Amino acid sequence: MTLEFQPIHSDSDATRILNNQFISSFRTGYIRCKGVCMPEYYKEFAEDIINMDVRDDDVWVCSFPKTGTTWTQEMAWCIANDLDFEGAKVFLPERFPFLEHTPLFDYRKNPEMQQQLPPYVLNSVKHISNLPGRRFIKAHLPLRLLPKKIQDGSTKAKVIYVTRNPKDTCVSYFHHCQLLEGYKGNFEDFFKIFLDGLVCFGPFWSHVLEFWEASKTNPNILFLKYEDMKKDLISVINRTTEFLNKKLSPDQIDILANHLSFESMKNNRATNYEVVVEINKENNLIDKDKCETGSFMRSGKIGGWKALMTNEMSDQIDLWSKQPLKGSDFSFSS
Repeated sequence: MTLEFQPIHSDSDATRILNNQFISSFRTGYIRCKGVCMPEYYKEFAEDIINMDVRDDDVWVCSFPKTGTTWTQEMAWCIANDLDFEGAKVFLPERFPFLEHTPLFDYRKNPEMQQQLPPYVLNSVKHISNLPGRRFIKAHLPLRLLPKKIQDGSTKAKVIYVTRNPKDTCVSYFHHCQLLEGYKGNFEDFFKIFLDGLVCFGPFWSHVLEFWEASKTNPNILFLKYEDMKKDLISVINRTTEFLNKKLSPDQIDILANHLSFESMKNNRATNYEVVVEINKENNLIDKDKCETGSFMRSGKIGGWKALMTNEMSDQIDLWSKQPLKGSDFSFSS
């Protein structure tokens, strides 16, 4: 499969914000591929990802960023590995590597930082392709950019997709990009590029709806919502356990639910990404003053968007959502 890449050039406010506030030594520009916004460096890995082999015993967790990915990864890994909490002490990105991590950041431009980074970061695609045994793989790419075997359903690999309402996603993604991806602008500007589909992996709605439709006909795709996990985690654990062809006793499910509680995850160095924040600060990749108290896991609340988003912004997202949802049976519970 040959992919085409288009540079993002226009005089729109959103494009100017992207180029002024979201360019760094690791991200020199952005392109679109099949309508998806990605850093330029992605071009060097895109076809390797599309053509990579997918094994029937793989477990994938796919999502738009900041929609419950880490939570879902830890849940899936623990279930698939029979609640091996000793093994779960290993840093989550090592147990469950991020497929397109390297295409997001060109580490060749920082030789000193390269020495600090493990193989699953320096060349994530190659590392995952060469992993022995059962693989656990995280991906933020939309379905149309994932390996062909996942797109066409010709693999028995288990794919878990998790999503979250766009208002909380937007606010959480803003804080994440300040902390980990070098975004220098304010929330008002980030809101504009989010709605314009100019954040990495955007647009949001096509990302969600592609997987929603695929999950209706492909029994190897489990579609989860962050809000359901917050309201009834036990029920979601049960669904995921059945999906992964595992069995857990009620006591085991309670133990896992406690392990997956927000406070437990936030205080767990294997899942809270503090080590990544520390590396970013050491290498001056983020504004240390602005993000001195920032953390990868902030509050995990439903409706947290209200602390940052104005009523006008909320109304704008509601209006923005109407067209992509027209004719769809998908919705987030209010």
